[in-house]
Amino acid sequence: MSTLTATGIPARRSTGARIFLWLLLILVLLAAGVVAYAYFVARAALPQLDGTIQINGLSASTKVTRNNHGVPTIEATTLEDLFFAQGYVTAQDRLWQMDITRRFDGGELSEVLGQDTLKIDREQRVLGLRAAARKSLQMASLRDRSYFDAYARGVNAFIESHGNQLPIEFRILKYQPKPWQAEDSIVIANGMVKELNYYTFGDALAREKILAKLGPELTADLYVNRSWHDRPPTVMREDLNQQNQDDSEEEDDEDDGPDNSVTWHRGTGAEIWAQRIPEAVNGSNDWVVSGAHTVTGKPLLSNDMHLGHQMPNLWYEAHLTVNTTVNTKSSNFDVAGVSLPGMPYVIVGHNQRIAWGFTNVGPTVADAFIENFNSQGAYQTAKGWQQPEHRTEVIHIKGAPDVTVDVRITRHGPIITDILPGETRQVALRWTLYDGLRMPFFDIDAAQNWEEFRKAFSQLDAPGQNVVYADVDGNVGYQSTGHIPIRAAGDGSLPVSGADDAHEWAGYIPFDKMPSIYNPPSGVIATANGRITPDGYPYSISVEWEAPWRTERIYHVLESGRKFAASDMLALEDDIHSENDLFAAERFVYSVDHTAKSSARAKQAADLMRNWDGHMSASSAAPTLAVRSAQELTRLLLEPRLGPAPDALEEQKKTLSWKTYGWEMRTVWLQNVLLHQPKRWLPEGYPNYDQLLAAAVEAAVNEPEAPKDLASWHWGSFNAVEIDHPVLGKIPFIRRWAAPGVREQSGSGYTVKAVTRHHGPSERFTANLADLDQSTLNTVTGQGGNFLSPYYMDQWQAWYDGSRFILPFTPQAVNATAAHRLVLEPEK
Repeated sequence: MSTLTATGIPARRSTGARIFLWLLLILVLLAAGVVAYAYFVARAALPQLDGTIQINGLSASTKVTRNNHGVPTIEATTLEDLFFAQGYVTAQDRLWQMDITRRFDGGELSEVLGQDTLKIDREQRVLGLRAAARKSLQMASLRDRSYFDAYARGVNAFIESHGNQLPIEFRILKYQPKPWQAEDSIVIANGMVKELNYYTFGDALAREKILAKLGPELTADLYVNRSWHDRPPTVMREDLNQQNQDDSEEEDDEDDGPDNSVTWHRGTGAEIWAQRIPEAVNGSNDWVVSGAHTVTGKPLLSNDMHLGHQMPNLWYEAHLTVNTTVNTKSSNFDVAGVSLPGMPYVIVGHNQRIAWGFTNVGPTVADAFIENFNSQGAYQTAKGWQQPEHRTEVIHIKGAPDVTVDVRITRHGPIITDILPGETRQVALRWTLYDGLRMPFFDIDAAQNWEEFRKAFSQLDAPGQNVVYADVDGNVGYQSTGHIPIRAAGDGSLPVSGADDAHEWAGYIPFDKMPSIYNPPSGVIATANGRITPDGYPYSISVEWEAPWRTERIYHVLESGRKFAASDMLALEDDIHSENDLFAAERFVYSVDHTAKSSARAKQAADLMRNWDGHMSASSAAPTLAVRSAQELTRLLLEPRLGPAPDALEEQKKTLSWKTYGWEMRTVWLQNVLLHQPKRWLPEGYPNYDQLLAAAVEAAVNEPEAPKDLASWHWGSFNAVEIDHPVLGKIPFIRRWAAPGVREQSGSGYTVKAVTRHHGPSERFTANLADLDQSTLNTVTGQGGNFLSPYYMDQWQAWYDGSRFILPFTPQAVNATAAHRLVLEPEK
């Protein structure tokens, strides 16, 4: 029996309480120690922003002036010094990001992270992103190679001088960065090419299975590759109106569905019946309006590239300038915008005279060839059997033996069967990346007019981009870019035999035949990943574009007849109206109203959608109901024919239905079904489409995730944004300062503000050609890569709220906004 203490608490319990308190105190002290250690290490790695640093490798003093958001203006006297300093300064802020990115793209993560990343490394090694980088570097001109080498020397100068003061991620993961090589920069560029222009071959394999299930007619419906909503940038509105009228008349002749004359095409970044589970389609926007449409009489150009979120954010803002004449071509080199950490140059931005912005074309540049191998290991060609080449890849794994990968390479490219789950055939990948890539960004940064601009972009092999243009003289233009194959037969939408020459690439679409326009009569040009080819265009660029909703909305606003200010461009980047979802909502409301057995919950859903204006507002329930009902309708239409969709990835269950089908033009297909109600798509058991649509609403409102009160089913939580740091986000007590985490957001994958849980505008840029000092630019979180940096997340709230920052450009503006001044001096 326990004795009592003076406090009346049993002694045994008092002892237990003391032990518990001691354990709690130890845990608190340990946590405090972890935080203190992290604070000390992270603070020691903060970059020097003021004063003077002596560096071995510079030829003359170089100035680095940072503004109040940490954006550097780097002013050098030679181009080699400029790119050396760009490498050094970027490493000051983003070294760990640069290192982990080259490791990810080069297939070298397992060396520092262990066996968990072996699958990723194996894929990158089979694809050969580093091998392709070596080829591209060998192709580079001596001038360009010298700039890449200068950048690498700058990165290495930082690594060598900060061996014990590197970013905390190196300390946590217990490794040191290897010296930077020019090749590493190209590897990172290849990683971007893979993200933007790669997955077409996988979609061809998926489509092959769909075709076997559905047959040609339904497959053609499903993979529709055009819409009357399309706005090709080279087609004027008057011509488009006639074209759409003609299309409408053709469709009216069909009594049971949309035009089926278009062949089936790929679903970029998403597959049905295949290995990857897609999020909602997400892409980029760019547009330009001439001075005829602006309050200043000079053009405005805007660009927001939508890519995957990461921490630190993808882009690094920089202003690069050389004030001493080096040669006629490069005198007064002066360019500002976003750079890719690990790469020299500015990728998107403006110089003294021109501005430009990108969206992804989504070209079909990666084909699947099915190779026939014999028992001697040779593969069949039109000229007989041939032995493949072999590339040996050795993957180092932390704490485990090395893994050796033997990559067989045919005349079409590497055999990639080992990275295709469920595939047993020998699939070779033919990809434009393997031809070697030219890197023309110095010439792009230096271009002074439309002719120089086009000449520079004629050298951009990949990724294929839509580029809008404006200059201080008032000119506006558009140019599509990239090496797009011309095939002897087919269009890349299905896998083909590699045993003959029937589907070989005969060359590339000539640059002067790629869609382009200069000073169009309308004075308005916009792209948002939709179709860019006019009727009658003789080549196949993409076998599936993205849905046209964002492009259509941008033109709707820009063609309103208003005179625009820069603030109007920013507002359009934040536009959250979804005409497609509004259209679907109206159909669902009508069907529930006209179905006698609709439940009370379905009727409540219809009432919530009835007066909705189409804005994907975070606080509204109507967007959630419309999107979920459309997802359920897609399931009801496809599941009887294709079977259940694959389970969604765990992190996507919060934003999508628990099962999902996906391909780029799925919303166009679904709208065609809603418009024309073809009998061939009506599932058995439903006498008409009203009952089918009402059933979709019933399924949406009665799923387990649906709240009891449908009015509380806010879109913001259904489509929240989530950004975490891959290392610091796993450490208690630090994670809350390491990234924004999860936040509700307005917009969707189909609004101009294209946002999903893990994707969104990676930057927002508007060039004001009337006054370049009034141009604006911001990224998602900030310039800094160290979580204790004042510039680590100082741009987050502006990104989240939709505000922007001025990007100073002229010397006067740079000096007026200077917060830090650093001089890099040659080591004596």
